[in-house]
Amino acid sequence: MAKQRVVRMEQKSQLAAMQQMESRSDAELESETKYRAAAQAILGARAAQKLDPVKTRAHFQRAIAAAPPQERLPLRRMAETAMAQAERRAGDYKRAKERIGQPASGREVFMLRMLGLVAPPKSAGGLARAGGILVGVAIVIAILLICFGIVNLVALPFGGVSLDLGIFYGFVVLLVAIGVLAVVGRRRQRRAQAEQAEKLAAARSR
Repeated sequence: MAKQRVVRMEQKSQLAAMQQMESRSDAELESETKYRAAAQAILGARAAQKLDPVKTRAHFQRAIAAAPPQERLPLRRMAETAMAQAERRAGDYKRAKERIGQPASGREVFMLRMLGLVAPPKSAGGLARAGGILVGVAIVIAILLICFGIVNLVALPFGGVSLDLGIFYGFVVLLVAIGVLAVVGRRRQRRAQAEQAEKLAAARSR
């Protein structure tokens, strides 16, 4: 009985450690030995955010191998979600998120589908990747034209703006928009990681 209580205490401390380890660097997580399963799962989730399916798969394989049997199922579900994200499979990502109790937003699915078009994985083949480059160029040109139009519309009451200044300020508007989206996206990613860690902890404790 005493031994079982010790094991349960250790399992609970691992669940708490996973959330605490979110702020650690990749190097610190790689060197983690006591909570290896949690550390590798976090690294796998980070690799998925960087759209690296090879590293994502490798980290989750290590996490599942290091985890006790009762904790492997939630880790496998977490791995399915991460792999779908890393490989830009929007439909599979949506279904995997639903299985772990975290339905993906329409914006997440749309962005992942767009990434699949603009930057398809290496497994998609050369034709798809060439098409992705063309789609990316077309999107950039369209966004620049929209920004240019916004600048001209704002400057219209003041007598308008020249072509070169319109292009310049269009770039400025684009850079500001990208910066804002990057900050908002990073915050949402961190919030999603924290929620995923809580769900995984709850599933493990059952």
